[in-house]
Amino acid sequence: MSLSTHVLDAARGRPARGVPVRLERREGDGWTRVAEGRTDDDGRIGDLPPPEKGTYRLVFDTAGHSDFYPEVTVAFNVTDPGEHYHVPLLLSPYAYSTYRGS
Repeated sequence: MSLSTHVLDAARGRPARGVPVRLERREGDGWTRVAEGRTDDDGRIGDLPPPEKGTYRLVFDTAGHSDFYPEVTVAFNVTDPGEHYHVPLLLSPYAYSTYRGS
């Protein structure tokens, strides 16, 4: 099982490098930090720890890329720890989207 993310700056048509990202796991009523890092020159973080079954979220510090969205949080469920989970973020100044990638 593996987990990766990718941030694309849709307004510039380029990867968003240097974006701080936190991976957190839901524990009861709160969240526990699992890992953190910054996107590389290609806008990717590929070495996140493999999560177990459960609910997670990626918290992207997007303040340097959007005046409107200083932070984007994407929560997702890991249902099969044997699969690869790729959670990309497409970011523009006034919108963002995500999907489950491959």
